[in-house]
Amino acid sequence: MSKGALALLIHGGTDNWSPQRWKTRFDDVCGDRPVVLLPDAGLDPAEVHYAAVWKPVPGELAGFPNLRVIFNLGAGVDALMADKTLPSVPLVRVAVDDLTARMTEYVVLHVLMHHRQELYLRESQRVKRWAPKYQWPAAAIGVGILGLGTLGIDAAEVLRRIGFQVAGWSRSEKQVAGIETFHGGAQLDAFLERTDILVSLLPLTANTRGILDRKMFAKLRRSSPLGAPIMINAGRGGLQNEADILACLDDGTLGAVSLDVFGQEPLPADSPFWTHPKVVLTPHNAADTDADAISRYVAEQIASFEAGGALRNLVDRVRGY
Repeated sequence: MSKGALALLIHGGTDNWSPQRWKTRFDDVCGDRPVVLLPDAGLDPAEVHYAAVWKPVPGELAGFPNLRVIFNLGAGVDALMADKTLPSVPLVRVAVDDLTARMTEYVVLHVLMHHRQELYLRESQRVKRWAPKYQWPAAAIGVGILGLGTLGIDAAEVLRRIGFQVAGWSRSEKQVAGIETFHGGAQLDAFLERTDILVSLLPLTANTRGILDRKMFAKLRRSSPLGAPIMINAGRGGLQNEADILACLDDGTLGAVSLDVFGQEPLPADSPFWTHPKVVLTPHNAADTDADAISRYVAEQIASFEAGGALRNLVDRVRGY
């Protein structure tokens, strides 16, 4: 082979994420580079220099002796981080403008949905009740973004322009113009205490697993027009304690939630989240980005890398994101 092959290893997802569709996309953008859809019994593992993956099974990437870079086709890399046999090569996460824009759309949509009392208004429509309530201004609501990466910063900036009181929390210190920022464990409580609508865009790591729990929800601000705090999780399902969420909805610790991710996906048919009146549920599609944009992104990174350029958006294996 004239160029090192790109191997595709893709599990699960919607029709848009079908392995054969991904191969067609990569064939279009990779020129004369061989693109191989795994498993392929006729493939010589030594010919594979690059891998583009989604939710690989632990051990599936261990057998390629000349692997140079792994590209994760989605935003979350927790499935890769859980693989103790993962080759010690650079790991690149997706960071394309399309993904960022779609996540911001989702976050803004759901913040506005709760801010503008849409659950109450839609229920009023069903029962034919003409009884609008007072609508407070955006400036009366504190929105807190957990996670100030590329996605969190973009969403925070758009919400600020709408007029919300926006703050962000991150593991390490960050400065974002016009956004009040908090960092580290010592400042988490102060961040929560000024937050009426909590938006989670955190990565899933050993430190963040189960972080969205009763202990956190109880620290959110209780004195806003919303009556009770709102939580929106568009990060990873493993961040949330689902039993705590349901219990907090039932006892008023939380007023409502929007959930795009779950510990088990697809969500089982008997899950109480499907029918709970205070839950807005979406099927992990908050940022189901344009796969053509991702394919071009990977092909451009490979070409730049082979020309001596630096890889962008590398995952820090120690931090896990």
